[in-house]
Amino acid sequence: GSPVPIGPGPRAAAAAVLPGVDSATGWVRPPGGAAASRSAAPATVPRPGPAPDSGRWRPWRFRMSNEVWGTPTVAGDLLYVTSFEVHALDVGSGRRQFKTRDVAWSMAVADGRIHASDGPSLYTLDATDGVERWRLATDAWVYALRAERGTVVTATRGGGVQAWEASSGQKLWELTGAQTDFETVEAAPVLADGTVYVWQDARLKALDARSGREAWSYPIGDAASCGNVPVRITPAPDGNVYVAAGTRVLSVDRASGRVRWHFEAPAVFMAPPAFAPGPAVTGGGVYLADYLGTVYALDAATGTDRWRIATEPRTSAEPVIVANGSVHLGAGSALYTLDAVTGTPKWRFAAGGEITGSPAVADGRVHFGSADSCLYTLDAAGGQLRWKLATGGEITGSPVAEAGVVYACSKDRCVYALDAAKGTGTRTSS
Repeated sequence: GSPVPIGPGPRAAAAAVLPGVDSATGWVRPPGGAAASRSAAPATVPRPGPAPDSGRWRPWRFRMSNEVWGTPTVAGDLLYVTSFEVHALDVGSGRRQFKTRDVAWSMAVADGRIHASDGPSLYTLDATDGVERWRLATDAWVYALRAERGTVVTATRGGGVQAWEASSGQKLWELTGAQTDFETVEAAPVLADGTVYVWQDARLKALDARSGREAWSYPIGDAASCGNVPVRITPAPDGNVYVAAGTRVLSVDRASGRVRWHFEAPAVFMAPPAFAPGPAVTGGGVYLADYLGTVYALDAATGTDRWRIATEPRTSAEPVIVANGSVHLGAGSALYTLDAVTGTPKWRFAAGGEITGSPAVADGRVHFGSADSCLYTLDAAGGQLRWKLATGGEITGSPVAEAGVVYACSKDRCVYALDAAKGTGTRTSS
């Protein structure tokens, strides 16, 4: 594979989203059209994208020889993607710097290292040159992998959870009988700020990432009492961990394990809670959507629901995105945006297929992929289509928006790097 510059092709025509009521949801687009949305848009200036020495950056795509999957990872000047190997691409040019010999079903990039697993083995590479640092055989198939602060945590089939020293591969600790009902990436143990959260023996446990020592545990219940869906966990910067367990949402003090409040909904939650800092009057709180597509805004201090509003049925395991006073979520083949303070619908945009992954919100724009093989960029305030790119396959994982560039992977075996404002249009970096 080699990078192919894209553009400057014609700007994609804006999709026609007519004003008026959508029969499925009763949603109405705001009156006033583009002018109204422009006046409401935040005055953000996009940072210049990465530029090679020539001073001119062009959108590019890189074609793999095999299918590419998952969400790309940007770290420094490199973009890491998983195909049947790990590929490291230069963000400025799209040129491949290195690729691994091995398949990577799961991958994490942290602290200058790439940690990956081909299933029966775990291996670590230098993130800058791809040189292998260590490799070991695991006792069972690795289905998920997390890395942070010099620790790698793996989850293996049959209920195993292991922690490894990131620099050497030394095993720090392991446990069995954890997460046994749902062995998926979404349901895997969560690693955050030196703590591993696992669901074991019908309890939610917080373990020290280095020693495995239990800090606290809470009787969350077994799979049946959690609605036969995975327990989903969001550690938040306010010192609490927010937990969705079936139809329940709990706020647990991260230090002590004390439950501060719990909230009960009529339907189960497939996705973890999303936390937004600040007081409720500025859009702070806990936001989540159940599988029927009802979006809830909970007060972070008390757990009372400030508002709830219906969208459409949603099987996604992705959390809603809260940014700049708005809540964005994909439900079915539409992207919905609500006012975070009041729950008032702002706009709804219908794509040509099921929304895939999670939207990326940056610089007043929302980027998302769809099963219709297109990558869309909308104005975050008004929902107008800024540009879209038709690829040759369904967008995989979620797009990533970084420094004025959007990166996305497609089932057409390509990785795309696009100008966040103009798509395939070119521009001179400042």
